[in-house]
Amino acid sequence: MTILVVATGNPGKLREMQEYLGDVDWQLQLKPPELDIEETGATFMANAELKASAVAKATGQWAIADDSGLEVAALGGAPGVYSARYGQDDRDRIERLLRELGEETNRQAQFVCAIAIARPDGSIAVQVEGTCPGEILYSPRGTNGFGYDPIFYCPTAGMTFAEMTTAEKRHHSHRGQAFQLLLPQLQLLPPT
Repeated sequence: MTILVVATGNPGKLREMQEYLGDVDWQLQLKPPELDIEETGATFMANAELKASAVAKATGQWAIADDSGLEVAALGGAPGVYSARYGQDDRDRIERLLRELGEETNRQAQFVCAIAIARPDGSIAVQVEGTCPGEILYSPRGTNGFGYDPIFYCPTAGMTFAEMTTAEKRHHSHRGQAFQLLLPQLQLLPPT
């Protein structure tokens, strides 16, 4: 079984990827803890490629990385690649976003997830991007999930991400969409 290094130090993210990837012929493992890659890309895909390529070159193994976040139309796409750094914690980020949106009636938004897989030499073998369109509510709803989930309403599901079960979120989310695109391509890669 070929190793696929996940460009994260977060065991939770590794478990989540394993759930999405199911029974593929790859063994997922965390990147070395001392390897820290700064996300300097202007897009989610640029950051995913940067992380996958750096981890692949450093380890000499295949590597996978993702970058994701929220884009709000009325805020010119913000918070975008700064989604995780938009405040000190989830509550702070939500409060800031709602404050900046104010009474704006255009609440259109989308979650984006970019995934890149790099060969051991650092070249990018696969890249996919999943999106989930929705809208930002005026106040949080639901207790599941994390990040912006309580204020992100998904029209196709009729609820916020924070009101969904794990299975529902996996089906509707940007990450779920990205992994659906990734799986067929991953199975075509030669695990050598």
